[in-house]
Parts: sequence; structure tokens; C-alpha cells
Amino acid sequence: MAQVNPYLTFNGNCEEAFNFYKSVFGGEFAHIQKFKDMPSETPLSEEVGNLVMHVALPISSETILMASDANEAFGQTATFGTNISISINTDSEDEAKTLFNDLSAGGKVTMPLEKTFWGALFGMFTDKFGIHWMVNYDYEQ
Repeated sequence: MAQVNPYLTFNGNCEEAFNFYKSVFGGEFAHIQKFKDMPSETPLSEEVGNLVMHVALPISSETILMASDANEAFGQTATFGTNISISINTDSEDEAKTLFNDLSAGGKVTMPLEKTFWGALFGMFTDKFGIHWMVNYDYEQ
């Protein structure tokens, strides 16, 4: 069964926000990665490289608060009020493909569902109602 989690997008202060959330909820980051850690053929400025590409903070046994910084170098900006997505983590490739295809029908795919360098099948889209979604299947469970 798929797990659904909130995914927030920030304009450069993701790490600051998540350090605050960590102080409130407790615990440790399950994952934090900067854009400089990503394989890239295009050199990134130090400022862009130090932005958060992905962070995950477990806040209960069922819920993980996740986020990233928008990166203008990749054509992304965060507009507050629409800077939240629903992230679905699936139990299989088939489930990821089905949910991605069914939920994105009539909407706009912003990143096709494909294998990524971080070892997942991942894609993003906005559904026909304007809701932002992310679908993820981790190959190493």
C-alpha cells in the first residue's frame, strides 16, 4: 500500500526551516542532500550547490515531512500557497506506474516517471485539478 507524505518547497531557506521543524518534532533527518551532491555536467555556483535538493524528517512512524529548495538554475521557483505537493511512496514499480498514469491523466507531467541517480523510480505532475504530486518507488526497500 502506498504511503502519502507532505512535500514542501522553499526559496533557499529549506535547511533553516527543517532545523526548526527538527527542534519542534525531535528526531533526526532520515536524509539530507544538497544540489552539489547531485551528478551534473553543468557547474553550479556555491550558493546553488548548498541549496537542499531533498530532506526527510520522520515525524511519526507513518509520516515523513519532506522538502527541497526551489532551484532557479533548473527553472524552479516556489510560490507560497502552492509550494506543497503530495508525495506517494509505493511498494512496487507497478503500483508507481499505475498511480502515476492514473493520477496524471488530464494533467501536466513536469518530470516523467523514470529511474533516477538516487536509486528510485520517480516522477512529478500536476493533476487536472491543479494538485502537485510526486510518485516514488525506492529500489532498495
